This record gives sequence, structure tokens and C-alpha cells, in this order.
Amino acid sequence: MELLHIASRKSLIYAGLAASLLLSGCHHKEAEHEEKEEEAQMILTTPIKRDTLVTREYVCQIRSCRNIELRAVERGYLQSVFVKEGQLVKEGDPMFKILPLVYQAELTSAEAEAQVSKVEYENTKRLTDSKVVSDKELAISKAKWEQKVAVVNLAQAHLGFTNINAPFPGLMDRLHLRNGSLVDEGDLLTTLSDNSEMWVYFNVPEAEYLDYMSEEQPDERKKVELVMANGKTFNQPGRVNVIEAEFNNQTGTIPFRADFANPDRLLRHGETGNIRMNKMVRGALLVPQKATFEILDHHYVFIVGADDVLVQQRIHISEELEDVFIVSEGLTEKDKIVLEGMRQAKSGEKAVYVFKKPEEAFKDMKLHAE
Repeated sequence: MELLHIASRKSLIYAGLAASLLLSGCHHKEAEHEEKEEEAQMILTTPIKRDTLVTREYVCQIRSCRNIELRAVERGYLQSVFVKEGQLVKEGDPMFKILPLVYQAELTSAEAEAQVSKVEYENTKRLTDSKVVSDKELAISKAKWEQKVAVVNLAQAHLGFTNINAPFPGLMDRLHLRNGSLVDEGDLLTTLSDNSEMWVYFNVPEAEYLDYMSEEQPDERKKVELVMANGKTFNQPGRVNVIEAEFNNQTGTIPFRADFANPDRLLRHGETGNIRMNKMVRGALLVPQKATFEILDHHYVFIVGADDVLVQQRIHISEELEDVFIVSEGLTEKDKIVLEGMRQAKSGEKAVYVFKKPEEAFKDMKLHAE
């Protein structure tokens, strides 16, 4: 009897285990069925229309508003250098002094000759007042004196060119010559950059130039941003102030110039970056990028008609934003498009779907709207 009781207990345990496994298998199959059903479920929405801000970027060259070369005007030895490389100088600050070879002697000689001519003129004037000589001789004497004074002024100018001062406040570049160097006329000493304001040049394609010129809010369109080489946005706003006169026929672009204040002197002559320019597209038709697919460089979506049949529809993209496309052809805001479950979508088949309102579908997308 005891053995029979043990056997019956074992059979009950085995039966319970079998039932448990059977129930587990049923739950697993149900979960798989639900998962497949969820995967097969399509979510549809419609495009939306709204005013959207489109941002374009252009490679740019950054230039100082004044960047000049300082060159020697006269020949001589570089006697003194009063500045250091990278120094910020003020207008009128002495920078270089060139020791002239002959200009000081020429000035001294010219001054002496001018003094002699002045004495001769004064003597002739007294004689003219006494009616001893004619007025003609006085005029000749005066002309000779004025000629000598002009020679003195010219010698002073030559001598003055040996002292080179800063023509405007700016940042000095490297020194090309050192103390004691023999300087010839035209030799480059350094360059000087006024970085208080920066001129940023970038090339705009012809079609975008025409859009820019026909903008309804030209003052707003002139505002631009500068993205520096490290990817950070420059902390000062810019403004387009100049459009050059001619297109480049080889590239089909025209140069624009945007001006930026540079109070901290962060930007320097010769840097590069990117200009961001905004354009408002009125009544743009938007579709999520994830609702589109590409075939041979063409964009398509699946739309569902009134009979719930899926149709593959080609669309034309006019602008690409971060999460959405702006569509110019191929869709209307009333068309139902497949947003999710595209893998199960086949052209010509009937769709089983759930519709999601566009406000909900676009909620987490970056639209750059006004």
C-alpha cells in the first residue's frame, strides 16, 4: 500500500509538470502571436503644412576689416624695433626706425641752401624797396627761395619715412626683419590687422541668391550666424551688408559679405568657418523622414487610398531638415502615409492600420518652425 501511495504521488507531480509546461507553451505562443500582430500593425498619419525655418550653411573665409602690409619706404639699416610679434598696438605707436644712409645729410644741406636763398631774397627785397633793382629780380629771388624750401620739405619727408608708426589700432603679425638688417625700399616688415570688426565672405548659388533677393522680410534674412572651426557658434550676431557685383561663371555663385563685431578679438584674419543663414518657407508641406525610402536616388512614400490599398508614391524633396523633409511635389496634406510598419507594406495590398494624428506624429520632431 505504501508503494502504491508513492507511485500515485509521482504521477500527480508529473501531471502537474506537464500541465505547467503546456500552459507555459500556450502563453509563449500567445506572446509570439501578439508580438507578430504588433509588428504587422501599420501606423498611418498625414503630412502637415506650416511655416518652417530652413537653415543653410556656407563655407566662409574670415578677414579683418583692415589688414595691411607694413613695408619700408626708404633704404637704410633697421635701427630699432619697438614692438613684439602678436602685440596689440594703438594708432600712432612707433613700430620701426630705419637709420637713413644719406637722408639726414640731404636735409641738412637743403636747409642750409634754403637759408642762403632766404637771405638773398630779403636783400633783394630791400633793394627793390629802395628802387635799386626791379620787381622782376625780386620775383626771381623769391622763386629760388621757395624752390629751396620745397627741397627741404622733400628731404624732411624722406627722413620721416624712416620712422614707421602704426596707422590704426591693430594686432601685429610676425617680424620679417630684425635689428641691424639692411632694408631696401619695399621690403616687408610685418602685417597689421584691425580685428575690431571681421568681414566674412561666403559664396551663394545663383538660385539661392534669387530667393534671397525676393525675400518678404529682407532685414530678417540679413541676420546670420558664424559657426567656428571647433563647431561652436560665435557669440556675436552677423549681418549681410555686401553682395558683390558679378557672378563667378565657373562656379555659378556670387560672394556675400557678412560683418561681425569682434570685441574680444577672438576671431583673427585668415580663419575659416561656416555661415548659417535662415530662410522662412511659407506653408511648407512636411513629412517625417522615417516615412520615406529611396530607390535609385528618388524618394518614395506609401500612401493608403480610400479603399485602404497601399500605393507606392514618388515625392520631390525641396528641403531637408533634421527630422523631416519639405515636399514640393507628389503629396497633399490630406494623403494618408505609412509612418511605421513600412516593412510589411506592399504596393497593391490592403492595409490594416492604426491612424495617428499628425500633431501627435510630429510632436517629438524638430521642425524649426517660426
